Amino acid sequence: MRANSKSQFIAEVTNKTRADVKGGTLIDYNGQAKLLEYAQVPPEHVDDFKCVKTFKIFNTNNLWISLEAIKDRVEKGILDRDIIENHKTLDDGRNVIQLETAVGAAIKNFPGVFAINVPRSRFLPVKQTSDLLLVMSNLYHLEAGVIKMSPLRQFPVTPLVKLGTEFKRIQHFLKRFQTIPDLLELDHLTVTGDVYFGRNVSLRGTVIIVANHGERIDIPANSLLENKIVSGNLRILDH
Repeated sequence: MRANSKSQFIAEVTNKTRADVKGGTLIDYNGQAKLLEYAQVPPEHVDDFKCVKTFKIFNTNNLWISLEAIKDRVEKGILDRDIIENHKTLDDGRNVIQLETAVGAAIKNFPGVFAINVPRSRFLPVKQTSDLLLVMSNLYHLEAGVIKMSPLRQFPVTPLVKLGTEFKRIQHFLKRFQTIPDLLELDHLTVTGDVYFGRNVSLRGTVIIVANHGERIDIPANSLLENKIVSGNLRILDH
């Protein structure tokens, strides 16, 4: 990590995938490195920001910072970070503005900064239940205290997983899986509506499961879904 022995601020970045299109990226602003977050992008430029060809890397929030340099700037009152307006909707339907700052935004306060492009293995966030599903699956294993992708996966690329609002809260997420499915050969999973998974389900390729309003889909135990679209009503009842 010694890009420069005098470096006071080093940010780890990694290559964007389809799952990271909203990830903050580093830009050159008037000759100074600056962190640009999704919430700071004007609506007319959102598609440009999400384009992996235009912005190929994103900030992992793994930072290497000189504590002496931080102390110096805090004491002088010159550690400036942008206030980000993040528009959110509460569970009761109210629209609110969440004011926040990003620790990576402090990069603009330091001269001679560096960004190091690191392997994807350095970045494994769990911000939503879709992330949690991946980490809990057989895609990953714990080795010497480090979570690593299984060597059994042919391509070391994280699958794209989109779960509907029925899976948003952890208690609802957990009750919808009798066991976490086999995801070793999964590329893309989309699940919306009232959907439940039985034991020992395997998902491969692209799988889309859509339960329409008022309907329920139960994926039977020991099912193998490979490049399938499941919709309508599929209910498994005890007898």
